[in-house]
This record gives sequence, structure tokens and C-alpha cells, in this order.
Amino acid sequence: SSDVCSSDLKLLSEYSKQFPQEQDICSRFIHFVNCEPDCLKRTLKVGHVTASSWVLSPDCNEVLLTHHRKLGFWVQLGGHVDGQTEILQAALREAREESGIPNINPLSESLFDLDIHSIPENSKEASHLHYDTRFLLQADTKEFQISSESLDLAWVPLDHLEDYTQENSIRRMRDKQKSLG
Repeated sequence: SSDVCSSDLKLLSEYSKQFPQEQDICSRFIHFVNCEPDCLKRTLKVGHVTASSWVLSPDCNEVLLTHHRKLGFWVQLGGHVDGQTEILQAALREAREESGIPNINPLSESLFDLDIHSIPENSKEASHLHYDTRFLLQADTKEFQISSESLDLAWVPLDHLEDYTQENSIRRMRDKQKSLG
């Protein structure tokens, strides 16, 4: 049986109701989770569930992005869930580890965004998919520490996101956040 707990499947179901325009990706996600008992483990070669965060500054006008060491471009904080069944807790752990900010808290316990993207082949593993769950979080400070996983971190004003990235999924998260008010 799958390690994915029913609460995570409930999150996916709620997400599909909240964002009906994203039904395709949601269906693919739910199918993957239901069909792959080891979907939370990075040892699953075809792909695995990951946990990311849209970390907002205390005033909610900026987002914390990492210049990812392995990928070589700016993305949201996040990483492997490593078998952890509560994906929000995995997202919080990753955000805190990658930023050095101890007080990062969820603005909502619901899924904020879903993305399925390909990770290129590297010296350690073949190309595979990341089924990325994303949560809306907020830091209580702008002081951060750069971890070994990052070349750099930056608080990026939401209106200047395109100066750092053209990634559709990152722009989609900004637009979702703006629509929330």
C-alpha cells in the first residue's frame, strides 16, 4: 500500500475543486500517487513527490527564491520529501533548511500550486519527473543564510519576478498569490 496518507490525497482532491482549470495536472498527480506505492521516495526511478514553498516576506511583497546549485537557475525553495508522509511538514522543513530562517509558517494548510516537471539526467541519476506540491508560507524575517544547495538566495519583489526567471510555474504562483489579495 502507498505511504501517501489520506490527508495528502484529500489535499489533492480539494485542490482540484479550488482550481478546476488545472484538472489535467491534478488528475495526473492523483493517478501517480495512487499507482506508485513508493511515490514519496527519491529511490523511485520514474519520479517522486517533492515539496516546495512560495515563501513570502513579512510584508508579503517579496518572495524568497534560490539560485539552485544543481539546476543553475532561480526557483522556489523546496526538495525531496524523503518518505515523510505529511507533505506540508516536508515543505516547511525544506524551506527552513534552505533559508536558515527558523520561523517560516503556512499561510494556509491547503495546496497552493502543483507542478510536474522533468529533472535532467546527471552523474547520479537518470532523467525523471518531480511531482511538486507547493505551499504558501511566510517568513517572520528577511535575514537568511545560504545553504550548500544554493548558489544564492534573494528576496524578489513580486513585480520584478521576470528579472530572475521566465518559468511559467513561478509566474503562475505569483499570479495566484495576487488573486488571493
